[in-house]
Amino acid sequence: MKLVIQIPCYNEAASLPLTIAHLPRAVPGCDTVEWLVIDDGSADDTAAVAERLGVDRVVRHPVNRGLAAAFMTGLEAAVADGADIIVNTDADNQYDGRDIETLVRPIIERRAEMVIGARPIGDTEHFSWLKKKLQGLGSAVVRAASNTRVADAPSGFRAFTREAAQRLNVFSSYTYTLETIIQAGHSNIRVMSVPIRTNPDLRPSRLVKSIGRYVWRSSTTIVRIFATYKPLTFFWLIALFFLVVGALSGGWYLAYKLMGQGAGHIQSAVLAAASVTVGLILFMLGFLADLSAVNRRLLERIDWRLRQLENARAKPDAASDAGAASKRDRAA
Repeated sequence: MKLVIQIPCYNEAASLPLTIAHLPRAVPGCDTVEWLVIDDGSADDTAAVAERLGVDRVVRHPVNRGLAAAFMTGLEAAVADGADIIVNTDADNQYDGRDIETLVRPIIERRAEMVIGARPIGDTEHFSWLKKKLQGLGSAVVRAASNTRVADAPSGFRAFTREAAQRLNVFSSYTYTLETIIQAGHSNIRVMSVPIRTNPDLRPSRLVKSIGRYVWRSSTTIVRIFATYKPLTFFWLIALFFLVVGALSGGWYLAYKLMGQGAGHIQSAVLAAASVTVGLILFMLGFLADLSAVNRRLLERIDWRLRQLENARAKPDAASDAGAASKRDRAA
């Protein structure tokens, strides 16, 4: 069984040596452990530092594409390299590399397909009181939206099976953490959380530049992904709100109409008509969006099968290349 540990990086030449120093080269249950660095268009010597540190493979983006894109590039490269299990960790040494064994054990024991490391948020000193509360609230919202029991949704320390990695698709350029959990929950991928340790903070987070911006972008991601995977529920809930407003406004107008005072409350009739119209339109949009979701699921299944076929085709080619190289070595 092959384990690939991937590290998305952007200008991490200073912190990468410390992160690499704590990564294991042997994990119980895995025959091979390899390190993969994804250099997301860094302006410093991140790629060169990674190579000097003995990383097995470095994949480079010509320009900075964002954390989510680097994460997906890593999954694709790891699968292409024959990984059976993929672990993702951050380059800022936030997560303790000694917990990788804890992270992959549920996968090796076939208890999960995706494992997320739950940080001790309450005991993390560099997290403010507000950030701790928002982390807890955000994780609760993600649990409700994904039907999972993830304790720490924003955690980037996570492990995937090969098949789970092939089934994931990230559309956001900001972050992959919330989107992949919701997608996994609605794709019947078994998700599990395990407690992990963290290291002292090396630098301020580049992803969370301000609490307000992070909350806004995380909220929009949750809403968009929920609308993608539960369109009928999403549109019908909004439609129900407008229909209730329309019913209340219409009832208000009819009550005054029966008392002979309808002329003074015509605005209630206008509001009722507009609200009911919007509600019915959203009701029909829910049907259309649900039909589109069926097509999306079919396309995801086709995409997953194509990836499997491509990887199956690549394996014999790699084996034949290795055989040819072996023959050349024996001839020499």
